[in-house]
This record gives sequence, structure tokens and C-alpha cells, in this order.
Amino acid sequence: MSLLQSNLVQGAEQGVPGNNADLLIVVGAGGEASYGEMFVEWATMLKAVGEEAQARVELLGSFEPDSAEGSLKDLLKKKIEVYSKETQEPLWIALIGHGTFNGRTAKFNVKGPDISSEELASWLKPLKRPVAVMNTSSASAPFLNALSGPNRVVLTATRDGFELNFARFGSYLVNAFGSESADLDKDGQTSLLEAFIMASRQVGEFYEIEGRLASEHALLDDTGDQKGIPANWFKGVRPVKRAEGSNQPDGRIASQFHLIENEIESLMSPEVKQQRDVLEQAIFELRDHREDMDDEAYYKRLEALLIPFAELYQSLDTDQAEINKR
Repeated sequence: MSLLQSNLVQGAEQGVPGNNADLLIVVGAGGEASYGEMFVEWATMLKAVGEEAQARVELLGSFEPDSAEGSLKDLLKKKIEVYSKETQEPLWIALIGHGTFNGRTAKFNVKGPDISSEELASWLKPLKRPVAVMNTSSASAPFLNALSGPNRVVLTATRDGFELNFARFGSYLVNAFGSESADLDKDGQTSLLEAFIMASRQVGEFYEIEGRLASEHALLDDTGDQKGIPANWFKGVRPVKRAEGSNQPDGRIASQFHLIENEIESLMSPEVKQQRDVLEQAIFELRDHREDMDDEAYYKRLEALLIPFAELYQSLDTDQAEINKR
């Protein structure tokens, strides 16, 4: 039995849930009561999505009683330390609230001391696992520069720190995760990339319908180049532009992050998902260099990648059939 088959069988026998992710939702200070109520509503919706996905969900924030463990800032730092184990299981962090930027430092506003982009970056630095950070606050763009890195997806509601007005991006983002219409490639699940594209599109439509100048422009980075790109740089889920000076387009890693997974995805252990993701990334990179290769060399390398890719999914079908017989 191959390592791949062993991982698949082990996952099936242990009853691995649909998603092995950790989802940490942080609700910031609302300021006005109406904003606070909205932030709690968005967080509650995202929590429900995480629970439906059978992810391990934790909620921190302004709707909870003051913690005896200290400020929310201290509590978040301690929680991230708990998540620092080396694993292929993804960690999702959602920051829902207001943000500020003074021209030098961007902060996420919470009860007690605020959380700066540099502080969050230092807390995440020891982590050796896939990480997705969704900062849905105003003035959040500097968080992208600070948090960008390998095997990491960063979403921000704004394209710079001076978009200071209340951001609606978070509302559309959390709704997209549970929306069939956000499944742009029709594979039965909504990826983080698809949710970003759909939410960005709906934010733009909101301002257009209201006849107002858009005061927020979301960005996504998953290449680690600290630049990020907007949703209109994608046609469907395929990138048609890349950040200047970047060796590869953004969006490929984000397309592999899912909260609610389809049936096939839910059969995969984190280790098998990593093997699949590596093969998929290699196929993407090969396609990037198609014009530089002659047909024989290109198709030979493509075949070498597609065969193990097909075997992986064939093994999943076999294991599902065995499970159905039990």
C-alpha cells in the first residue's frame, strides 16, 4: 500500500470530519452600538459556517464578558501560541471590526490595547502550517504587507491604510462562504479565492447602486510578495494579471482553502491535501511556462504530473466505495 493510500484509509477509518481546520474569529470594538451589532452578526454567521464545516471554531471579542486572562490582545496572542504546532491543518483567522492607520502603523481596534499589524505578524511568525488571515476592517491594507509570507493567504478590505471609512467587505465575505452562487468553478464548494471575488464584486455593486464613490477596495495576497491584487484581476477564478515584479499570480493557494468542503475534499486527510496541492501548484507553474517549451517537453512533464494527480483521485473513489460497503 502506498503512503497516499495509507493516509486515505487511515482518514476514513478514523472518521476524519469534513474539515480539519481551526477557525479563530476576533470581533473588534464596535464604537457605536449599530456597528457593534453588525460585527457580532457577521461573526455569528461565520461561526455557523465553521460549525457546518466541522472546523474547530473559537470566538473572541467585544460581545463576550471581560476575560480574567487579560485584555483581548493578550488573549489573542495566547490563542495563537496554542495554534503554533506544526501541522498541515489550516488556521483561519478573521478580524471583524474597525481599523485605524496613522500614516505609520495600522491597528485593529479591540477592547483595551489595539492590535497592530506588526504585533500580529510577530505572533504568527513561529507557525508552520497553512494560514489564512481575513482582515475585514477599515484601513486594513498595511496588514497585508506585514503578514504576507509563504503558505499564507492574506485578505484585506482596503487597498491602502487611508481608506478609513467603515468597510462592508466583511458582511459580503461571510455570506459568500455559505452561498452556492459564490462557487464560481462549480465544484461543489466555495474557496477563499471565490469568496474574495464574490464579496469584492458585491461591495462594488453596493456603492454603484447607492451612487457613491467606493471607499474600500479589497486585496488578496498569497504569493508572499507583500503586494496583493484586486478581484477584477481575475476572469472567473483564473488570474489574468499579476502584481508587478511578481514571479507568479496570486490566487492559487487561496483557491485551495475551503471551509465547507465537497464530498471528495472531505475524504482527504491534511497530508493527502498537501500532496494534492503540491501537484496542483506544479501543474499551474508548468502552464505558466508553456510558451517557453516545445510541445514534446511540455506534454511529457504534464503527463508526469497528471498521472499521480489522477491516481490520487482514483484512490479516493476506491476508498469511498469501501466505506459505502460497510
